[in-house]
Amino acid sequence: MEKRITAELIEAYSKHLILEEKSKLTIEKYLRDIMTFKIFIKEEVTKENVIAYKHKLIEDNYALRSVNSMLASINSLFDFAGWNECKVKSIKIQQEIFCAEEKEISKMEYERLTAAARKKHNERLALLIQTICGTGIRVSELKYITIEAIKNGLAQVNCKGKNRRIFIVKELRKKLLSYAKAKGIIAGPVFVTRKGKPMDRTNIWREMKQLCKEANVSSKKVFPHNLRHLFARTFYKIEKDIAKLADILGHSSINTTRIYIVSTGFEHQKRMESMKLIL
Repeated sequence: MEKRITAELIEAYSKHLILEEKSKLTIEKYLRDIMTFKIFIKEEVTKENVIAYKHKLIEDNYALRSVNSMLASINSLFDFAGWNECKVKSIKIQQEIFCAEEKEISKMEYERLTAAARKKHNERLALLIQTICGTGIRVSELKYITIEAIKNGLAQVNCKGKNRRIFIVKELRKKLLSYAKAKGIIAGPVFVTRKGKPMDRTNIWREMKQLCKEANVSSKKVFPHNLRHLFARTFYKIEKDIAKLADILGHSSINTTRIYIVSTGFEHQKRMESMKLIL
């Protein structure tokens, strides 16, 4: 029996993901990866053309983690369709002991971004940047930063089938309540568009990118998730408790949290220099 990715199969798989309670963004990502694979093979699914697709992604210089993520999407479809013989192995990636300095945002750069937002009279963006960096929440979780949560100093976040509490520090609470009062926001999410809808990832990404030149920060570093990384590294430097940090970030695995707290190559080099083992 031929194995073909039909519109009917994709529709059934999409419904399956909904019943599995996958998030909207996760479902969109899985389906996007599957359509990319479908365009590549142009024919029946076989183990051989799945392997060829895997090699093509590597040849096209996709990051290895991205390759594994894309393979996981199509393997998930194969599980659903009962095509287990077509599944391929992910690429083994050695754990990095430090991250590239040009990819991770520093505290000084974060401060310059916030200042640039204020200079552009965009107080909403300045506070949004501080909220992500000051709480460690995901950009998709900003909708849980409501007037009610701010007054309680605690946001109840429901993400990826898990519930967790996010503490909002006193100084941030004061800033957010002052902003909300000025904007006439008396209930619900604080970070909303002019039409009153919660800001989405695209809005936020675009506004942050517009700060790069003014803040003198590389555009490669400026995206919401990097602020979450800065929160994680800063917290870990103080607490040295990776299990507690994993709980705060909402990670199921400490291995995921480890990715967030690797130091830059420059910091790694400084530690090596301080060892003074060259006589």
